[in-house]
Amino acid sequence: MNRLALFLPLALFVGLSLVLLFGLDKDPTDLPSALVGEAFPEFMLPTLQDETKLVSQQDLQGQVLLVNVWATWCFACRIEHPNLNELAEQGVVIVGLNYKDQRNAAKLWLLERGNPYSFNIFDDQGSLGIDLGVYGAPETYLVDADGVIRHRRVGVVDKRVWDSEFSALYQELTGKTPIIGGVR
Repeated sequence: MNRLALFLPLALFVGLSLVLLFGLDKDPTDLPSALVGEAFPEFMLPTLQDETKLVSQQDLQGQVLLVNVWATWCFACRIEHPNLNELAEQGVVIVGLNYKDQRNAAKLWLLERGNPYSFNIFDDQGSLGIDLGVYGAPETYLVDADGVIRHRRVGVVDKRVWDSEFSALYQELTGKTPIIGGVR
């Protein structure tokens, strides 16, 4: 009994070390989504600009688009925003999901920084965010013309991320090749 008690801490240490060792090769931004390959969740929420105008998942169908989760309280959204403006200028359709934010602050934010969004879904309670499995902002979803989520990115979409994660799939779905950061 005494010998077992002596080896128990060593066994726990070895077990924990193995768990940590095999977990270190994981990409912390690679957060799989159960919704990839599934239809965008059903919702009925107001737009940011007009609280009387309601939009639903049906408004996301008919064209390939990005759904970008953002908020004024999100520092990384400030970094990402110029890239979204550039993509929108190149014809990428982007729908904003203003997440757990204040309506007036969000409107002012877009006025000051530019508005890359075709429209903004106002999710002040976070209900759609919960249905999407949002970890925080920013998050971006590539949605095909049938309203099916094809890719999800947690974190900033910059030139490197666009090129490595979105560009080929976007081109496959649309036949277009927008880029961030000028010519290749």
